[in-house]
Amino acid sequence: MAWYYLVIASFGEIFGVMSINLYLKKRSLFWLMMIIVSMGFGFVFLSLAMESIPLGTAYAIWTGLGATGAVIIGIIFFKESASVLRLLFLTCIISGAVGLKVIS
Repeated sequence: MAWYYLVIASFGEIFGVMSINLYLKKRSLFWLMMIIVSMGFGFVFLSLAMESIPLGTAYAIWTGLGATGAVIIGIIFFKESASVLRLLFLTCIISGAVGLKVIS
């Protein structure tokens, strides 16, 4: 169950980063509150996951999934660049997170 919590926590980070982007564009109280709620949601589920998963593994997977998701959201919804180098480094993040799971 802890791995599910970790994936859910990553969605909190993804939506938190998306909310930061929207807040910077619109500067409304709603998007500021969404940052707080999304990140708080992510931290709650991260703490639940860390009851069973070691800190180093949980944090690496959480940030890897969150960063990957944020980049994909940025490319799809915010029309950010999808250059070859950016996609290469995104692949490195995913490979690193998967490598941690295989090793542990």
